[in-house]
Amino acid sequence: MPTAVLGILIISLAVLLAVAGVVLMERQMPVEVRKSRTTGLSQISGGLGAMFGVIVGFSAFLVLSKYHAAQQTVQSEAGDLEEIYRLAQPLPEPKQEQVQGLVVSYARVVVDEEWPLMREGRWSPRADALAEELRRSIQDGYKTSTGATQQFFGEELDVMDELDEDREARLIDVRIGLPSILWVALIVLGASIIGLTYLIGMESHRLHLLTVGTLATGIALVLFTIFVLDRPFGTDFRVGSQPFELVLREMGKDAR
Repeated sequence: MPTAVLGILIISLAVLLAVAGVVLMERQMPVEVRKSRTTGLSQISGGLGAMFGVIVGFSAFLVLSKYHAAQQTVQSEAGDLEEIYRLAQPLPEPKQEQVQGLVVSYARVVVDEEWPLMREGRWSPRADALAEELRRSIQDGYKTSTGATQQFFGEELDVMDELDEDREARLIDVRIGLPSILWVALIVLGASIIGLTYLIGMESHRLHLLTVGTLATGIALVLFTIFVLDRPFGTDFRVGSQPFELVLREMGKDAR
């Protein structure tokens, strides 16, 4: 399901539940009774709102940092591949062709196979295997070469270490999200704030519904935005594979 459609459905459901709660409360508690409690409820609601704002700000900082870091990780990983490909150019055949071929194969598998899998919280075993094969190829070349050629292999091993680190960082972002305790705090506080608005004594039924519905929309939108940013590879707004695609095009030009 498209992320935007999912967001609309979730927000609509939240507003519907909030409005239904208002209707039930107004039937159970007369407006006169609710008016007498409005002042105290406003103070409590203000305190909860402040706590909710702090948790939202902290969570937003975490997920925005994560999303930005994921973008940088993808760019860095693609740059590592380009660097390994470039360092392989002075190598003797058939090692040059072998290393460069593995670099191209890895990039293609990441773009064509792994990127769609990451949306489901998975990754490609084939990409793992190609990364291991690329490392073994470079290590074998380092062990069997001497002089300047060995130096090139040594530089490639250094970049290979960076590639493995970037890949692991990308896969961690696929597997690990915002701590569950923060989600509990966000949902409980958000629901509590909406629930307290049911008890506010408003003469106008429509105005009461509009106020609660607007508040529910805002809270649901904030929570959904945090959810989307917490999954940098899992929604329609995910970090794209453009850096890998660009590297593939550049390597394709070099091959010609």
